[in-house]
Amino acid sequence: MKKVILPLSVLVLFSGYTLYAMLVSQESLLDFGVRLMSSVDTAQVVIDLYIFCGLACIWMYYDNKASGGRFVVIIPYVLVTAVFASIGPLLYLVVKGFKNNYKGSKV
Repeated sequence: MKKVILPLSVLVLFSGYTLYAMLVSQESLLDFGVRLMSSVDTAQVVIDLYIFCGLACIWMYYDNKASGGRFVVIIPYVLVTAVFASIGPLLYLVVKGFKNNYKGSKV
């Protein structure tokens, strides 16, 4: 359970903040992305973020493969990562942590 506490806390807090930001924003997520990519300095940050997201997806793939999982298992996490960046890998860590706790528990 200890391995789940940190990613779960960050996931809940950041997801809540993301939801809040989307509700109070006066532009769509797509319009926001287009605006960020229209300037060289903010485009650099966005490109850097998506490079990181791509690396996180590669890590999730290999981690899932090492655990004997099928590729289709990580597709939802990759899709969430493509739209909401760090929420996908955080969700993967939380679900994986709960699965590992369930497998290792003595019932």
